[in-house]
Amino acid sequence: MRAVLVVNPKATATTAAGRDVLAHALASEVKLDVIETDYRGHAMAAAAQAMVDGADLVVAHGGDGTVNEVVNGLLASGPGSSVPMLGIVPGGSANVFARSLGVPRDPVDATHQLLHAIEDGKRRRVGLGRVESGAAGEAPRWFTFSAGVGWDADVVAEVDRKRGKKASPALYMRVAVKQYLKPAHGQPRLTVEIPDEEPVSDLRLVFVSNTDPWTYLGSRPIHLNRGTGFDGGLGVFALHSLALPTVLRHLRQAISQKGQTRGRKLVRRDDVPSLRITSETPIRVQCDGDLIGERTCVEISSIRYALTVVG
Repeated sequence: MRAVLVVNPKATATTAAGRDVLAHALASEVKLDVIETDYRGHAMAAAAQAMVDGADLVVAHGGDGTVNEVVNGLLASGPGSSVPMLGIVPGGSANVFARSLGVPRDPVDATHQLLHAIEDGKRRRVGLGRVESGAAGEAPRWFTFSAGVGWDADVVAEVDRKRGKKASPALYMRVAVKQYLKPAHGQPRLTVEIPDEEPVSDLRLVFVSNTDPWTYLGSRPIHLNRGTGFDGGLGVFALHSLALPTVLRHLRQAISQKGQTRGRKLVRRDDVPSLRITSETPIRVQCDGDLIGERTCVEISSIRYALTVVG
């Protein structure tokens, strides 16, 4: 088996020693090339080249951003039988996609699990989300666990601006409060269109999930759409109001053990095949915690069995 290990040395929990142990262990089972990323988009380019070169497996060692780049590189030409399999060894702070797949957070444990999966031929097909803006020449953007329009994308943008600091849950919380109190673009007016339903207008934010939990606050999972998973459609969580009582109500629900979200200002759907989000003014959009820019319209769809994951 030919494999490429893509390592983000700047990821929160990635170390040179851990990289060497991982590379040595993988090299005992596969013919391995190792690539360390040193600029944004490098992991995407490395994964795309691995597909062109006929690799069988690409292993991402980093955080959610690294995994997202690798996935987008692998699917640069869309799903198909020639797309290499994906392996993950977490190295970030949240590692949402990996945790949803049952990958251990500890890199050593994750490496052992990956090696056993390679040896036993253990793999699964997973569905992914895809974001398209319709702009000429702009490639679709794939996401593994979530996409968002509005507030959370503003948070991602501000955290990215502070990338010299460690991307900890505390930093995200501080930035989220700051963006809530002083939104970068004010409060947007969004409209969501779901097939076979009437459009829903006057929304203030829209979260789209490909799995549950939507994300983690440290060790605590945040549940927005309990009925969402890699074998079904997308989950949609949208709010008509960002008034403090509404936000606090749904935050309490999201971090509770039941994770059941309901309320008069809430629009929630599970197993949605696709949706269209429009805005009167350009609004930020994020995928897997990575800012992809400002748009006035995005089409988001669920693509079943888009990728094969080892493990």
